[in-house]
Amino acid sequence: MHKTKIYFVGAGPGDPALITLRGAQLLRQADCVIYDGLVNEALLEDCRPNCECLCVRKRTGEKPFTQEQINQLLLEKAAQYLTVVRLKGGDPGFFGRTAEEVQTCLHAGVDFEIVPGVTAASAAAAYSGMFLTDRQFSSQVLFVTGQEAPDKNESSIDWDFLAGFRGTIAFYMAMSHLEQIATALLANGKPADTPAAVIQNASLPQQRLVHASLEKIAAVCRQEGIEAPAIVLIGPTAVYREETDWFRRRPLAGRTVLIARDEEGNRSLSRRLNELGADVLGLPVLAVQNFAATGAADAVLNRLEEFDWVVFTSRRGVEFSLERLRQLGKDARAFGRTRIACIGPETARALGEYGLRADFVPTTFTGQALAEELSAKEPPAGKKFLLLRSAIAPDDLPKSLLRQGAIVEEVSSYTVEPAELSARQIEPILERLSRRKIDWILFASSSAVSAFLKVVSKETVLQSGAKIASIGPSTTRRLLEENLPAALEAPVHTLEGLTEALIQYHD
Repeated sequence: MHKTKIYFVGAGPGDPALITLRGAQLLRQADCVIYDGLVNEALLEDCRPNCECLCVRKRTGEKPFTQEQINQLLLEKAAQYLTVVRLKGGDPGFFGRTAEEVQTCLHAGVDFEIVPGVTAASAAAAYSGMFLTDRQFSSQVLFVTGQEAPDKNESSIDWDFLAGFRGTIAFYMAMSHLEQIATALLANGKPADTPAAVIQNASLPQQRLVHASLEKIAAVCRQEGIEAPAIVLIGPTAVYREETDWFRRRPLAGRTVLIARDEEGNRSLSRRLNELGADVLGLPVLAVQNFAATGAADAVLNRLEEFDWVVFTSRRGVEFSLERLRQLGKDARAFGRTRIACIGPETARALGEYGLRADFVPTTFTGQALAEELSAKEPPAGKKFLLLRSAIAPDDLPKSLLRQGAIVEEVSSYTVEPAELSARQIEPILERLSRRKIDWILFASSSAVSAFLKVVSKETVLQSGAKIASIGPSTTRRLLEENLPAALEAPVHTLEGLTEALIQYHD
């Protein structure tokens, strides 16, 4: 019989990719996730739709939780669900009061498991090109809290020992006491010129780093506006070296990019841009509706072998159509000798995920180019074409095929329409635009341009100073209709092409 279990999982320092495989597996299985305020909420995107996710932020928000309330909540959810994940920033064993929560489980007879995570000091050093140990300079590391419990009568930190320590000292939660920490170390004999570094928002695109001597580090942090959450490293390895700082060398590091697609589209593009160093804001201006289960779609999917060509113009068209084909009890054999054309490599890759190979992909990824290049390869007159694509796709492709004598049948497998957005979603974007804190706005379709301008005025865009990037000619034309010129148009009209164009712009 499956018993209730609480899993204490380390979420890692900020970058959601740094969670362990075991942690990610448990999040996908969880009935309930109780997570700290510093946990990156992107980690919750892989939870099941009916998973209850509860934030137990302690120091901020309208109703900050106390530790006692969190302990009680753990027991309440353990009584309600079989799999409860207690998701904690960094490693649950480092300054996270996990010991108290485990005691709560022991007293209540609730089974538990502890899954370690990447602790913030380790990530801060790695993402700054520093090393907590170095066989030449430091063979020891200490992890120290910078914020002891307020009800303690006297500090349990041995400042005399720390001052004489010859390795690296990593202080957690130290920003509000940094001046006192430095003063205590200096007063106990730590040399004033001991290297020190402070890393804010470690491993996130917003990561900032300052470095100075121990004597000056608090003043430098004040001057640069460095705030919590941050890790303080003190010791011989806390020396910044540009040649090892791989994080700042990423091609889009320091750039803030706003993307406006549907939710899933924003997520997938965000991952790629984050890897390149960009700070990405997503506004889901579009909602996708699957039409592949309609009678019209079923009718053509049941007679695919009657067509000479089936044409897909997007990944979504492939996914919705092939999933519906599977639901109808069919597989790739339903295409028989029918050939398949895809508008570009991304669509062809989606097709490949279903075990099918595109017979034709044009060299330019537009509907017009697909029609022209396919016609050059094989005259379409008298041939039967089935177009499985968006309901709002431009009509250049069917018109061109019809002009050349093709027999064209078109079925909408999905559509996109403007999404309903809340003020909570829109206002942070407007605020960043008004402060001119966004470098780029990326548009991957003309429909995204139209939907975006329903919630963000053209004047706001123009006054923001943000540059606009367009995926291709039709999107650029739609932008120009609104007098919004694109600073760049991707030469290759795919998301990969758009990303590459952005990299080249800053190269």
